[in-house]
Amino acid sequence: MKLHDLKPAVGATTAPKRLGRGTGSGLGKTSGKGHKGAKARSGGGKRPGFEGGQMPLTMRLPKRGFTNNFRTEYATVNVERLNIFEDGATVTPVELIESGILKNVQDGVKILGNGEITKKLTVKAAKFTATAKEKIEAAGGKVEVF
Repeated sequence: MKLHDLKPAVGATTAPKRLGRGTGSGLGKTSGKGHKGAKARSGGGKRPGFEGGQMPLTMRLPKRGFTNNFRTEYATVNVERLNIFEDGATVTPVELIESGILKNVQDGVKILGNGEITKKLTVKAAKFTATAKEKIEAAGGKVEVF
């Protein structure tokens, strides 16, 4: 075993710095903050992005575009992914999550028309593309918007 191989025991934690507990501790009096200055004060220091009074980069760059805070974002699923379900099954967002096709539903599920579907399914979703609707109905399934 070498000095650089030493590691603390599993589950061991380092004791917190005990500031202001006398000069003998090495962190007494000024508690490791030195004398005066912004960093010595409570709440001291500079904010992120501060450039010493120079106009910060974020303010110098042009601002473009628009972000709609009220937009609806759909989780998308292609029609070919629905073939994992058994014939005659009802496919809802809950089933899509349980089967591992989706991680989360966001503001709803939109079914897209990429690929082919061979199973007869009842699909319940917030939105369908025209091709997805055609393919599901052509396979003998039903489309339900909710």
